[in-house]
Amino acid sequence: MFPVPLDAVIFDMDGLLLDTERLYRAAIFGACKDLGHTMHDLLHLSLIGTPKEIGDAKLKAHFGDGFAIDKYHERCRDRFRALCATSIPLRPGASEILDWLKELNIPRAVATSTPRMLALDHLDKAGVIDRVDAVVTRTDVEFGKPHPETFLKAAAAVGGRPSQCLALEDSHTGIRAATAAGMVTVMVPDLLEPTEEIRDLGVSVVPSLDCLLSKLRSSIDQSEQHCPL
Repeated sequence: MFPVPLDAVIFDMDGLLLDTERLYRAAIFGACKDLGHTMHDLLHLSLIGTPKEIGDAKLKAHFGDGFAIDKYHERCRDRFRALCATSIPLRPGASEILDWLKELNIPRAVATSTPRMLALDHLDKAGVIDRVDAVVTRTDVEFGKPHPETFLKAAAAVGGRPSQCLALEDSHTGIRAATAAGMVTVMVPDLLEPTEEIRDLGVSVVPSLDCLLSKLRSSIDQSEQHCPL
């Protein structure tokens, strides 16, 4: 299931390490209501994991070219900041898996569609910025997810060969990006469940980071047992 040897683990950020997707959902629905529009679940779910420019195109296609996109983002930012003014919650198992990988000296990188300054701020507020070795954001790449560039740059930043990297994602867009990068990819669902398309990509699905950590420990223990002395 996992690469042997394991060069690095590449984490998505929102909905994977950080338990922020429900906060974003509240901010997005509220911002649309502020502007006199009604957000729908299917449209919201289609925005998860997508770079800003792709999300903006979807919003304009749904609400019309007259949709006040800048005002929408301003309202989203204000609402989100109010929801996590002092701290940002982690998903269950996030802290434990980062600490365990650090103990084993396995490099850890973040590959996110969030702009750089915002990503660094959120990782800092969540208390994990010092537990990752590299952060690659939408600001750092020409092409956002589902293009593989974000994951490839994250692997390069920590000296990992893509085929020997484990990529962890919660969104369909991110899964497509990581598999296109040639990585072993695991989906840890949050608001989105895996589709037939995602499963057909050969992606493993685990219910939580806690479960993934247990499987990783077992896999590494077995690989060490089979190594010649």
